[in-house]
Amino acid sequence: MAAPAQLKTSSKPKPAPKPAKVIKAPLPEALRLAGLPVEDYATGSNAAGVSDMSLEQAIGVQVRQLRRRVGITVSELAAAASLSGGMLSKIENGQISPSLASLQALANALNVPLTTFFSTFEEKRDCSYVKKGSGVVIERRGTKAGHQYSLLGHALGGAVVVEPYLITLHKDAAPYPAFQHEGTEFIYMLTGEVVYRHGDQSYHLTPGDALLFDSAAPHGPEKLLTKPMTYLSIITYARDPAQ
Repeated sequence: MAAPAQLKTSSKPKPAPKPAKVIKAPLPEALRLAGLPVEDYATGSNAAGVSDMSLEQAIGVQVRQLRRRVGITVSELAAAASLSGGMLSKIENGQISPSLASLQALANALNVPLTTFFSTFEEKRDCSYVKKGSGVVIERRGTKAGHQYSLLGHALGGAVVVEPYLITLHKDAAPYPAFQHEGTEFIYMLTGEVVYRHGDQSYHLTPGDALLFDSAAPHGPEKLLTKPMTYLSIITYARDPAQ
């Protein structure tokens, strides 16, 4: 019987993988240089895109929003400001540059400062940076129960308030399932283990678990299984127009 054939193995070493090519350019240009389609690389969000508005368009947006907030029609506001309906329609659509006299008349009719019409145009795209361990410690209802809230960022403007917290429950922390406040809350568990209640449901959270819920219902940690524990809490709610 012939001996089984020996499998030949190559002694040549495998070539080392080529290092990734680094392209230093804005995202659309970097995608083009890499031969990738620009349109396929969206954020995945359904949020509307941001476009630069002219001053006339920004003023028109503010006039329209303020008019709708008080619940009056174009003709009613035009009459109160001694303007024609056609003129006001063009102002709201950003088709003309209104005079200061017209803007002052609209401000008086809407009972707002004249500068309100320029707020959208002058709005800054702010950014908040908080270095590790430097978040401002905030006192909230759960503080007395041994819950520490470190505020991780703060937005100065915008229609929506976003409050990101790093919450730490120390060894002496007590359960507190009775929080209630406006808005929506997102929780992401980092360390420890907790049974978290929302309304009439309880959820066993371990690191990597997440909850997103309407924060108007009673909620909070119901059973502290492994302490200390930390989780990220992001609360969003509509900003009070008066603030």
